[in-house]
Amino acid sequence: MTYSHEELITQDQKQLHPLHHPNTHRDPLMVERAEGVWLYTTDGRRILDGMAGLWNVNIGYGNKELPQVAKEQMEKVAYTSNFAGMTTPPASQLAAKLAGYAHPNLNMTFFTSGGSESNDTAFKTVRYYWRRMGRPTKTKIISRTQAYHGVTLAATFATGIERYWRMFGPPMPDFVHIPAPNSYRFTGNVAEGESVAQSAARALEEMILREGPENVGAFIAEPIQGAGGLVVPPAEYFPLVREICTRYEVLLIVDEVITGFGRTGEMFALPRYGVQPDIMSFAKGITSGYLPLGGIQISDEIREAIMSAPPEEMWMHGYTYSGHAASCAVALANIEIIEREGWWKIRARWGRVCWRGWKRWPRSSPRWPMRGAWVCCVELRWCRTSKAALRMMRRPCKSPIAPSPRGCGHGRWATPSPSPPHSSSRPKRWIKSSPP
Repeated sequence: MTYSHEELITQDQKQLHPLHHPNTHRDPLMVERAEGVWLYTTDGRRILDGMAGLWNVNIGYGNKELPQVAKEQMEKVAYTSNFAGMTTPPASQLAAKLAGYAHPNLNMTFFTSGGSESNDTAFKTVRYYWRRMGRPTKTKIISRTQAYHGVTLAATFATGIERYWRMFGPPMPDFVHIPAPNSYRFTGNVAEGESVAQSAARALEEMILREGPENVGAFIAEPIQGAGGLVVPPAEYFPLVREICTRYEVLLIVDEVITGFGRTGEMFALPRYGVQPDIMSFAKGITSGYLPLGGIQISDEIREAIMSAPPEEMWMHGYTYSGHAASCAVALANIEIIEREGWWKIRARWGRVCWRGWKRWPRSSPRWPMRGAWVCCVELRWCRTSKAALRMMRRPCKSPIAPSPRGCGHGRWATPSPSPPHSSSRPKRWIKSSPP
């Protein structure tokens, strides 16, 4: 049965959407198909997807291999339990593929359905590990302002964007926040002779000491903060963070949900800084959004704590769709495509194109700050001096470019970071606008 655009909009009124408010969903984009970087709606519009879905369609829309892989796996076995005592070939093969893939010390993987579940799993694993080590008071998680780590209850309060947890309070205990290393909008106190990176790292050390090292279990950070405004830390920040975490015996969780699997010009973002985490969360780009999948990888030390536990201290955690067979098969094929076609190299080239284009902006025009690392954004502001933010347009869906959804971060970032089309060796061929 075929429905008109108006009928579909009426039917959609029965659906509660993520970040829902009636004012932001009065006339939604009704997307019926997509190809490359373009979305096509039921009312005849073509939209450039500047967000690549939600930062996750890493190989672009319309790939023909991944649906075929999913079909073939579903015809064999679409799903079965992946709880201890049962598994499937795709889940086993994907775990083996990922062992040591991002970092040599991360060799065991637990699968989830997405990034929020992944970070929630990481927080539970921190508690489990320290309890196994005989230090059960190490439960506090330090995060950063403007961080985004998901919307499960724990991940919501790890998130450092107040509007995400304003209506879901009171805040969960054991989650505290420190300033992010945002060189343009740093909210911490920079001492004389100190860099932003040093000040932000010092804030971590001071928070650990304030809460007590015996109470702090982990520090979680995105290599590049996504929803909080594409904050790329100074190069010295993560080495300082790693040294502080090691000194005070605090686990380092790196959230690569957005940045993983070729999004930033490398397969993963943190190795660029020369440090290794204790736990890494991932999702989004592992399947390029073609099926839901996420997970965490744990260090060899945490793995040993789980594997050597007596039965009464077993790791009692899991989800119905952990290690979903079809999702894992698609992930394996997606990673093979990323490797074969060199998608991280394509993004590195596109990042350079964005930067060169911005540097050619006329000096007489407003010089809104641009930042990023192969994923780029422009911060819209009213005034250079006050740095006051320029609000997003009221109805961005009327634009031929689909920006960040309302509610993500501050609503003042324009993010020109779509997945390049399949014929992406010559970027200028597809930089064009579309009629509204």
